[in-house]
Amino acid sequence: MGSKNPVKINAAKTIFQRYFPESEIQCEGLHAPSGVADQPLGEDDTLAGAENRVAFLKANHSADYYCAMEGGAAKFAYGAATFAFVVIANHTQSIVGRSCNLPLPNQIYDALEQGEELGHVMDRVFNTTNIKQKGGAIGLLTNNLATRESSYTQALTLAMAPFIHQELYK
Repeated sequence: MGSKNPVKINAAKTIFQRYFPESEIQCEGLHAPSGVADQPLGEDDTLAGAENRVAFLKANHSADYYCAMEGGAAKFAYGAATFAFVVIANHTQSIVGRSCNLPLPNQIYDALEQGEELGHVMDRVFNTTNIKQKGGAIGLLTNNLATRESSYTQALTLAMAPFIHQELYK
C-alpha cells in the first residue's frame, strides 16, 4: 500500500479481505512518492500520482498486490470536484479505478488553486484537525453519510474486477 495514511490502509485491507476471505491479509502502509504536487489538480496529475506510487512499490518491495490511491481535484464544465484515482497491480497487470466526484464549493477550490491542500482547507473551514486521516472532505460535506474511506473502498472494490474475472478481461 503506497501510503501510511490509516484511511487508505483500512480501505485497501477491507477490499482484499472481502475478495479473499479465506486468506490471511497483510496490508502494510509504506512511503511511496507520488511525483506530483501534494495537492494534485486535474485528472492527469492525480492519476500519475497513483501510478507513480505503485511503480515505486513494485520496484522496491515484494508483494502479491500493490495498491495506491491519489486524491485530486479539478474544475470540470459542471463545476469543481474532488475525486481519487486508485491503482492496483500484481506482477502481470495494473488496473486503474476512479472514485466518485464530490462537488466542491468554489471558495474551497480557489484555495487549492492557490497551492493549499484540500485537507488543510477543510480543517480551516470546518475547524477540524487532520481531517484527511479521518472522514475527509467527503465526510464533512456529506455530514458523514459518506467518508474518504468509503469512497476509496468503493473505487478499489470496482478496480479488483479484472483480477477476479481475468478470463473476461483478456
